[in-house]
This record gives sequence, C-alpha cells and structure tokens, in this order.
Amino acid sequence: MKIMITGCHGQLGNELQSIIKSGKSEIGKISDEYLKAEVFPVDIDTLDITDFEATNKFITDNKPDVIINCAAMTNVDGCETMQDVAFKVNAFGVKNLSVCAKKVGAKLVHISTDYVFEGNGTKPYIEWDMINPQSVYGASKALGEKYALSFNDKTFIVRTSWLYGYVGKNFVKTVRRVIRNNGGITVVDDQRGNPTSANDLAHHILKLALTEDYGIYHCTGEGECSWYDFAVKIAEFSGFGNVVLPCSTKEYNEKYNVPTKRPTYSSLENLALKCTVGNEMRNWETALKEYISKVED
Repeated sequence: MKIMITGCHGQLGNELQSIIKSGKSEIGKISDEYLKAEVFPVDIDTLDITDFEATNKFITDNKPDVIINCAAMTNVDGCETMQDVAFKVNAFGVKNLSVCAKKVGAKLVHISTDYVFEGNGTKPYIEWDMINPQSVYGASKALGEKYALSFNDKTFIVRTSWLYGYVGKNFVKTVRRVIRNNGGITVVDDQRGNPTSANDLAHHILKLALTEDYGIYHCTGEGECSWYDFAVKIAEFSGFGNVVLPCSTKEYNEKYNVPTKRPTYSSLENLALKCTVGNEMRNWETALKEYISKVED
C-alpha cells in the first residue's frame, strides 16, 4: 500500500506517520495492512498542492493508493485578511488533489472542520445537517469539501474540531505556556465544541481508508465543553490548580480586536463512524489526560 500524506509537518500529519510506523495508536493496534505501507510525506517545502502541474507529476509518478490531505490554511483570522490564499489552499489545492487522485484511482481522505456550519446550534451537528459557514476559513473549507467530492468518487470528508497533537502549536500548549509565564489565563466560556486528540483522529482515518464507505464523517472527541472548561481541565491535569478565569466572547473580542466570528456552538456527533467502522473516539477528558502525561511543551 502506498500512502501520500500532505501537510506532513503538522499535528495530524505527524500523528499519522507515527502510528503507521509503530502499528498502534493510543486507542490501540491498527490493521496489519499498514505494516508494509510505503509512506510519501509532503509539505509546502517539498510539494505545493496549489501547483497543479507539480501535484499531478508527483501523484502520477508515485501512484499512491491513498492520499490523506492534512494540508490547510488554518489561521482563522489570517484567512479573513488573505482570502485569496485561503481559497487557493483550502479549496483549489483540494481540487488539484481530487482530480489527480481520480487519474490514478487513489482514495482521497480530506480533513475538514466544524467551521463549515453556522455554529449557532443547540445540539451536535450530524453529517447531513445543512452547512452555512460564517467566516472565510469556513467558506474555503466548505468549497474544498465540494471539490473533493465532485472530482473523485472515492473520497472521504472527515470533519473535526479543536484539534491538538504532540507536534506543532495548539490550544493545550498555549494554555500551559501562558499559565507558566503569567500565573493564569482568561478564556471564553460561551463557545462550545469538542476537543479532539490528533492521535485518536489519525486512528480513525486509517480505519476509514481501508474501506469503501466513502462520504462525509464527523470525528471528534466524545463529549462537549466550552473553551473555558477545556482550559480548566488543561490546568488541572498539568498540576497548575485553579488559575483559569472565564470571560465572554464579546469581552475577549473587544480586548484583543478579534476580526473573525467564531462558532458559538459547533459540537459534532460522530454518527457516520457509528454506522460504518465504529466510533472509538475517547471522551475528551480521557484523551486529554493521557496527552498531558506525555507532552513536553
């Protein structure tokens, strides 16, 4: 099996490579079909997916069986000011991968986001709920989903949220750093979602990639919380104690001049996983506790 991983230097790309190499995730063993997998990890320094000719040549030359697209512009505020870059990477880069995957008969696993939804719900979104992005980031990712599904019928869309991994920047590491430096942190308490371990997400991506159950999936940590709740648990599991203060989104946005509308409620339900390969995503607190016991940042 040949597996191409784009965005290989990021949180999820690193977890995928590590799990394939070791044969197991924190959830458990992965299929023996990955034991002899040949992995082609690429990132912007080796392949620009927005360059169709370069992308087409790489895929045509290497003929991967599976392409896992972890590449994205994820700077939500940056997307607002650099719309052309956001759509180029998050939509047209995906189109390039989808077209080229179709040419060689490869499966495409494309990673998407809770930001494709309006984000004002009262119960977890399921896979067939209507999308209605409220930001450039969300709109560019929504178009990426459309392109991925339109140009290659062997496509998995995997939406996730509030992702953290062992390599790279994330909310968990930021909270720990700020508390160490400042003795405490203030976090919004009126936005709710699902913290997600990149290790757990990678485990499920690898399960899906062995199937032909193409379509849209949600894959997030089980259970929901606010960013404030999340930060409280980060502090607790890190041994920092009661050092997290709540604030409203309005207060935070005014203080830091935040340009992008964040979802108020964007929890996702992993319904399609339950109906196909099975939902083994851990409770977010369980996964976070193990992560903090291992992370060095």
